[in-house]
Amino acid sequence: MVREGRDPCRGICTNGSFPFLQGRQGGLFLLLLLQLLLVQLLHPASRALGVPDMIYDSVPDVCATCHVHATCQQRDGKEICICNYGFVGNGRTQCHDKDECQFGANVVCGNKASCHNTLGGFYCICLEGYRATNNNKTFIPNDGTFCTDLDECEIPDICGPGGQCMNIPGGYECYCKDGYLPSNGTQPFHDIRDGTSCTEKKALITNVSVFNNTCVKWRVNSGRVDLKMVYLIHIQGQQQNQKEFVHEDLLNLTTSSQEPEVCLYLHQGSNYTVDIRMTFPKFSVPVTVKIQTADDDRSFDVSVVNETCLKWKRNPGDTAEKQIYQFQVWGQRWYQSNFYHETSFNFSTKERFPEVCLDLYPRTYYTVNITTMEFPKHWAHVIIATSRSGNQIISNISVLNETCLRWRRNAKMTDSEEMYLFHIWGYRGYQEEFDQEVSFNLTTGDLAPEVCLELYPGTNYTVNITAASYGLPVLVFLMTQITEPPIPDIKFIAVQGGPLPPLSLWKAEDRNGPISSYQVLVLPLILQSKFPCDSIQDTTFFSSDSNTKGYVAAEFLAKDIPEVRELSLGDRLYYGKFYNAPLKPKNDYCIILRVTSEWNQVRRQSCVVWAEVKDSSLTFSQLLGVGLGTVAAVVILVLLSFSVVWSR
Repeated sequence: MVREGRDPCRGICTNGSFPFLQGRQGGLFLLLLLQLLLVQLLHPASRALGVPDMIYDSVPDVCATCHVHATCQQRDGKEICICNYGFVGNGRTQCHDKDECQFGANVVCGNKASCHNTLGGFYCICLEGYRATNNNKTFIPNDGTFCTDLDECEIPDICGPGGQCMNIPGGYECYCKDGYLPSNGTQPFHDIRDGTSCTEKKALITNVSVFNNTCVKWRVNSGRVDLKMVYLIHIQGQQQNQKEFVHEDLLNLTTSSQEPEVCLYLHQGSNYTVDIRMTFPKFSVPVTVKIQTADDDRSFDVSVVNETCLKWKRNPGDTAEKQIYQFQVWGQRWYQSNFYHETSFNFSTKERFPEVCLDLYPRTYYTVNITTMEFPKHWAHVIIATSRSGNQIISNISVLNETCLRWRRNAKMTDSEEMYLFHIWGYRGYQEEFDQEVSFNLTTGDLAPEVCLELYPGTNYTVNITAASYGLPVLVFLMTQITEPPIPDIKFIAVQGGPLPPLSLWKAEDRNGPISSYQVLVLPLILQSKFPCDSIQDTTFFSSDSNTKGYVAAEFLAKDIPEVRELSLGDRLYYGKFYNAPLKPKNDYCIILRVTSEWNQVRRQSCVVWAEVKDSSLTFSQLLGVGLGTVAAVVILVLLSFSVVWSR
């Protein structure tokens, strides 16, 4: 009997193309394959709705995968890897050094400092001419340390002999004291950089002239204005048409004036030879002047002593015991047209050599007429030019409301007006092309004058104030704080039920202070009217309250912004430390641009509505990705179906 042999391929072998798709097992396998394809099909769409990719990842032991520069932490019941301070990355595959200095030295370290990046950190160094407030060479500003001006003028004789130091922000300048000249002829100078020094002026008597018939004046270049000088004056006189001397005198004159003058007691109708020589602090070559006095014309000679005192000799023919003189004084200033000083009084004396001291204003030209009250009348005419005041007119300067100045005025000047000369220079360390220079005059009779200046925000100023009657300036240093930055030129966009087009960002001007960054904020539209500009400073898309309060979608540093830049909202890229997530469909959003300025530890912000999105939808690129994924899935299912049918 022939038995039917067992077919070794029975139940297993087949002639079809996909044997494993036949039967019940093949159907189950096909069902599983379709489920997997469905998951892959829905994955891009879920990403388009803003669902983070991390929910599809499954790592058995997350902490074991942390980077060497990362730390494992618990967040919302999950283990995640966070890069250590000073590093940035995903915490698992990369944690690279964060360059804190990329934001700019002014932002990180403050004004007048340089930033130096290190692995996992950074440190700051003050620029030349500045020092750290903690008195260390390096510092990190998180302890409140900042750079302040170094006063080089505290170093003795830093400008050399005869030099005077003036501290300025970031350095110093040298000037020569009165009586000294710079060796290179220019001021200010820097002794170390220029190799300039101050040399003492040499004494020289010049411009000798005679006035009021018996008075002599001259100029001297002695080197120092405050130095007392002693002159020896030798007088020899003879009557006209006679050879022998009838009058000879020798007198000393001590003065610190650069234009000394002296009125001599000379006989009328005589010829005089006057020799003038400096005897202290050094000898000078004598100068000679010839004087011829007139016959008696009822005038008398008056000499000026100590600038404001008058001294004269009574007429020898005056037999009265007491003589009365009438004084009339007029004073004017060339630099102050509305200034006028007038006074008159009588003066009686029995003295043979009367002397009167007048109360005169500094830096004023005076005409003094003196007339005797008794007949026959005698008279004298004197011109006096007072020098600048010996004491500073301006004192107790204070700064009010950042841009206003108030000071006290010398009490003697309260009954007249004073003219003040202002010279203002403004500069910005963060904006080299900025340069403001203003000059003007202020005339006032107030005892406590006050002036408010028109200054730009975020600027360092040097204000030079000079009282015209004194001549030497007073320096005041001001620093104005920054104000809200200007809004850049943007085009408002309103979208309803469609994708949001790319947004164009134009760079704003550093008009009110240095602009540090631009941020793009995404808010629920309902919060637009009550949104404070300084809120959600560091809120990211992944923060727990980003859905209700909004989040920062992108941040750009001002130094990295060209004249114009485009941004596609929802492109899933990181800008700074912020993730630009897609907008959730069927929601209403408000897009806000925030501009931030930071300078001198002050932060100012301005916000403007950039776009409004109602009934949001996916962007064109997101819709294209979802569409292509769907088409690919359908093609695969069709191919699989054909394979199954063909195998049967």
